[in-house]
Amino acid sequence: MTADPHAADRRTVIPLDPSLAPPGTRGFRDAGGIPADRWHADQHGETLVPTHCCFCGVQCGMYLRVDRGGKVFGVEPRDHDINRMRLCPKGINAYQQVNHPDRLTAPLMRRSRDEDLREVSWDEALDFTVSEIRRIQQNHGNDAFGVLGGASLFSEKTYLVGKFARVALKTRHVDYNGRLCMVSAAGANKLAFNIDRAGNPFSDILLTDCLLLAGANVGECFPVLTQYVWGARDRGATLIVIDPRETAVARTADIHVALRSGTDAAFFTAVLHVVIEEGLTDESYLAAHTTGWEEVKANAAHYPPSRAAEICGIPAEQVVQVARAFARAPKAMAFHARGIEHHTQGVENCLTVINLCAATGHIGKPGAGYGTLTGQGNGQGGREHGQKADLLPGGRSILNEEHRRQICEIWGIKESELPLAGTSMMEMVWQMQRGEIRGLIGVCNNPFVSLPNYSVVKDGYDTTEFHAQFDFFLSETAANAHVVFPVTVWAEDEGVMANAEARVVKHNKAQEPPPGVRTDTWVMCELARRLGAGDKFAFGGSRDVFDELRRASAGTIIDYSGITYERLEETGGIAWPCPSTDHPGTPRLFEDGTTYHADGKIHLQVVEWHPPADPYDDEHPMTLTTGRTVAHFLSGNQTRRLGALVEQTPRPWAEVHPSHGFRNGEPVRVVTRRGSEVFPALVTEAIRPDTVFIPYHWPAPAAANALTIDALDPRSKIPEYKVCACRVEHAERIDEVPAPPVAPGHVAYPETQVSRTDPLPPSAPQGRGTSERS
Repeated sequence: MTADPHAADRRTVIPLDPSLAPPGTRGFRDAGGIPADRWHADQHGETLVPTHCCFCGVQCGMYLRVDRGGKVFGVEPRDHDINRMRLCPKGINAYQQVNHPDRLTAPLMRRSRDEDLREVSWDEALDFTVSEIRRIQQNHGNDAFGVLGGASLFSEKTYLVGKFARVALKTRHVDYNGRLCMVSAAGANKLAFNIDRAGNPFSDILLTDCLLLAGANVGECFPVLTQYVWGARDRGATLIVIDPRETAVARTADIHVALRSGTDAAFFTAVLHVVIEEGLTDESYLAAHTTGWEEVKANAAHYPPSRAAEICGIPAEQVVQVARAFARAPKAMAFHARGIEHHTQGVENCLTVINLCAATGHIGKPGAGYGTLTGQGNGQGGREHGQKADLLPGGRSILNEEHRRQICEIWGIKESELPLAGTSMMEMVWQMQRGEIRGLIGVCNNPFVSLPNYSVVKDGYDTTEFHAQFDFFLSETAANAHVVFPVTVWAEDEGVMANAEARVVKHNKAQEPPPGVRTDTWVMCELARRLGAGDKFAFGGSRDVFDELRRASAGTIIDYSGITYERLEETGGIAWPCPSTDHPGTPRLFEDGTTYHADGKIHLQVVEWHPPADPYDDEHPMTLTTGRTVAHFLSGNQTRRLGALVEQTPRPWAEVHPSHGFRNGEPVRVVTRRGSEVFPALVTEAIRPDTVFIPYHWPAPAAANALTIDALDPRSKIPEYKVCACRVEHAERIDEVPAPPVAPGHVAYPETQVSRTDPLPPSAPQGRGTSERS
């Protein structure tokens, strides 16, 4: 790679169109005030490698700065049409992972958990792993061993996770951490449209007249996506936010509905009730393009605004306001995220949003449609090609005989050798507790922080006879394993991800991995070879895997066969389905009113609201809800090691309403039926008085997920992270935040330790703080 030849051109001042620029912006821009326009490679011998961020589902374009020695040392924003020179705090710090002193550079191993982990050779770690796999499977059957993958892996690697489990291990037990993220939306999309992806590209947000965001804290979880929100607002679009908290974006909304967590289905069905009662439905669209409308309409009659007001704890008038704003808009869009998906009726919550969009005809048009905001970088691609318990590559069903035959032919195995569907990630932990799954390989996940009800998770993993983990840092989960394989970070390999638009983008290799580190692909292929399945895993690298993935997806709904690395480099990304190399991709679905069901229609679904799984009582009268914060990502295994991000947000807190009598920084004990922990109080009027919010990026004893409930949606098997019964109490001492684990012989990176000991919550709360930090 060479420095961008157009860098000088980009430094030319481009005056803004005054009709599009907010007041004062033109003068600021023309004076050269936007730093991104001045950023360019100016170090002699420096190379800029175009790639994408490793974190969320926006997948911002960036350049990694590589010095003459071949080492990544910095980052520049890239003028990619996803992010247009913008990066969030995580994005601008992501490069620091690559050469971080906490990196694992040798396999770690112990033969029993009574021993300490020690560095060993690759041969010893691989041989021990293979011998344990064989021992467990010979004594207890193939299904006694399981695999858990991750949705931050490249799609090539997620494809390999599923194939490795089913072909090399011959086990049905494979799932992935996207089970904690996207599966409720996926389930709803499949039921309604028979396709699992967002219907519209991000750029359509700029064309809409009304934007509804439900359970989506865009400002913190998808910061760069806010440019599309503000672009729509600059055009005069109405903004509606549904969230129990007044997030940064909710604070700017025309309508903010601070409903009680766990009541979304009742709310959206009541909004539909008003749309019907006021004659705002698109009857011609419904007649031509939907099934099940009369049943949905009859059910909505039972949810007048007064009933929603009682269930949701909001004014009935807000239901009417939302209905009129959304239905009367010439073009409206609805997006949701984990806030409505992390529930025991997560699939049904999503279906109520689909019902609303279909009833108003806001589907499949520029500026009108529906979609999900993906949490992990490859949250979309990670569930498409076979590491999900019930799916084969191309989104094929593992229970469908024709689908099984097709994949067995590509993989060169007999259909009788292909296992049936496995169980979900949380269910696998329960099976580990019961001794049904006795061995496990984890790839790019950290369930000790990310799964609910930590005591159950810890017990499940401790009960296993053997556990191996792939990672580039020693996560809390890896620190509990028998074997830890040191693998590459995203900048040390190449591959593709599919972002929240279902746009497939190409990540490029920027530097060689440290000595002793291997790619996830190499490790899986080498394990398969030693298990006797090497002929099925003769891949030299990502390109070879991608070629097979393309063939395996050909002719399916999730068709990648027309996507090549070369086309991705040339175009900046292609939305699937893309069935041929001359096909432009499919950025917008349903433009002709046709879905992927056999009848081509949207299958609307009746939804009845039901209460959350964890009942309220006098001992637990409040709601605990959880979520992300802008500085950290998922389990924090990466971001809790980056000094600037730790300094910005050193520890979790309990966000509480001032009516509970706490002052900022005072210890507040949050108690659920799973246990209790003590956090510093962040006192703000931006949260409902009956609700407590805790960010979840930290391990026990400061873990939100030590308190959450492991109840699952019966369809998607997603845990109910967003609502459980709790109470708050005054306490004496705040629980300590543990340092991230490090490999034997290493010391904790000092930059991440100083701020971590700060007992106070962040100095800049998301909401309107009522106490001074002192």
